[in-house]
Amino acid sequence: MTTSTLTISAVADMDRDAFIDTLGDLFEHAPWVAEAAWAVRPFATEDALHRAMLEAVRAAPLPRQIAFLRGHPELAGKEAQAGTMTGHSTFEQRGLDSLSPAEFAELRSLNAAYAQRHGFPFIISVLGHTRAGIFDALRMRLHRDTDTEREEALRQIGLITRRRLAALFRAPESDRSTLQATT
Repeated sequence: MTTSTLTISAVADMDRDAFIDTLGDLFEHAPWVAEAAWAVRPFATEDALHRAMLEAVRAAPLPRQIAFLRGHPELAGKEAQAGTMTGHSTFEQRGLDSLSPAEFAELRSLNAAYAQRHGFPFIISVLGHTRAGIFDALRMRLHRDTDTEREEALRQIGLITRRRLAALFRAPESDRSTLQATT
């Protein structure tokens, strides 16, 4: 089994299907993002690749952006409890599975209020935040207007996917296939 890592030159050499297979899960349930980015390759750097993917999301019509946001799992929500989140999301939300009953009830209530107000789940780059910081951000962002919050959700997705892409470029090929199998 090889231990090579993904390189930007290897990405440049991929055909469309391989590109989508390799990068299609970076953006939650949205392989169309990788497909759109493939059309504007080659990329000089990882950052250029990530920018192209973000631009695909930003260029999408508003209804597609909203559907895209709705494709993200709630924090510690139904998908987490059912074990049906992608491997990426499961890894990123680890720690939220050990909430106290009171914390879990508060998170469920806040998640429901947020989704009702904005029409999509609360999205935050969990890595690097404490539980208290996540709860504080959710409480604060709940009261924003929906356009501002949509922009913030897209910004958070940019942070999340940048970490995912960096991990993919740093992971040996054998680990990448495991990551992809769990997503």
